[in-house]
Amino acid sequence: QVQLVESGGGLVQAGGSLKLSCAASGTIFSIGDMAWYRQAPGRQRELVASITRGAITNYPESVKGRFAISRDNVKNTVYLQMNSLKPEDTAVYYCAARRTYVSAYEYWGQGTQVTVSS
Repeated sequence: QVQLVESGGGLVQAGGSLKLSCAASGTIFSIGDMAWYRQAPGRQRELVASITRGAITNYPESVKGRFAISRDNVKNTVYLQMNSLKPEDTAVYYCAARRTYVSAYEYWGQGTQVTVSS
């Protein structure tokens, strides 16, 4: 089993920045890809960023150039640096992880609220 704990959410004005952290524990040797998802009220959960164990990243167009995902395999932590935040970025942000060769994200954190005021 893998446990994920997010931190770093909060309230920020539009144009500001926040950095989220996600610490992994448990059978972490089995973790391959990690990702950040978000879910706004009344909307489906959507992928925000993903990163492989070898640090290959992927972003949707909505956050490309503003958000950056990174991971520290020694500290077993993944980060999400969010810049130029917009009110539409307001959501609960979730950290996710999956074992190597597993297609779906299996492990999820409890979520951290990010609110961007206009």
